[in-house]
Amino acid sequence: MSVAFFDLDKTLLAVNSAALWIRRELALGHISRWQALGASVWMARYHLGFVSMQDALLAAIGHLAGTAVGPILERTTAFYEEQLRLLYRPGALRVLEEHRRAGDRLVLLTSSTGYLSELVARDLRLDAILCNRFEVNAEGLHTGKPLGTVCFGEGKRTCAEGYVREVGASLSACAFYTDSYSDLPVMEVVGKPVAVHPDQRLRREALRRGWPVVDWGVPAGAGPR
Repeated sequence: MSVAFFDLDKTLLAVNSAALWIRRELALGHISRWQALGASVWMARYHLGFVSMQDALLAAIGHLAGTAVGPILERTTAFYEEQLRLLYRPGALRVLEEHRRAGDRLVLLTSSTGYLSELVARDLRLDAILCNRFEVNAEGLHTGKPLGTVCFGEGKRTCAEGYVREVGASLSACAFYTDSYSDLPVMEVVGKPVAVHPDQRLRREALRRGWPVVDWGVPAGAGPR
């Protein structure tokens, strides 16, 4: 059995959904300008190497404490339908079908939320989702804690390792497609690591190690990304 793991942002999608979500939440008045600025600062500090994205993710999850699941799920669904659904890379859809015809399991391996990932998996007919999910109490409110392993960096590798054990596969027989250097822990353990529109650090690493670097294009009307 073989598994094909796919990152979401800037890999399957031609955009960073988190950045678009922050802009939308600000425009709709669900977060303040200070909160939006704070999220942007976290992202900038991460790209400069000053903080870990895992810390940023934990902080973001913590800010959900006390909020109800229903409204966030509704807003996520509207966000996906209005801004993301038509932004899958053409090459991504072709590669998904190639793996499907080969009988491989198709698995989303992303730092995105379970709320968004479920919508992606539904449309792309994926077999499993490994993502960030949130603890919810009996009243349907977020506790501000992650549910299980934080799916980022080393956490992504932990999630992938757990999945292949569960289905009886071997990582050496698996593929992983991603744009991000932060996913290096997974790239190093799969048999077929592929860099898709990689960031600068991943491009350098892929060229150094002889990993494929591919262009999956952009959807019509999306413009260069």
